[in-house]
Amino acid sequence: MESRITELEIRLALQDDLLDDLNQIIARQQQQIDQLRQDIRYLQERSAVPEQGARSLLDEIPPHY
Repeated sequence: MESRITELEIRLALQDDLLDDLNQIIARQQQQIDQLRQDIRYLQERSAVPEQGARSLLDEIPPHY
């Protein structure tokens, strides 16, 4: 009986360690997701504003003319 309790305590300790590791992984992934969302927002805002001095290729005459 004592060995079963010891084995259960060991398994519980290992599961606690695993749970802590998984929580840390989830926290890092959430930080990465937040950063990616911020990057996407920045790129969307940047692409929505036309750059000064930018020319439309439709307005240019092809070089063979």
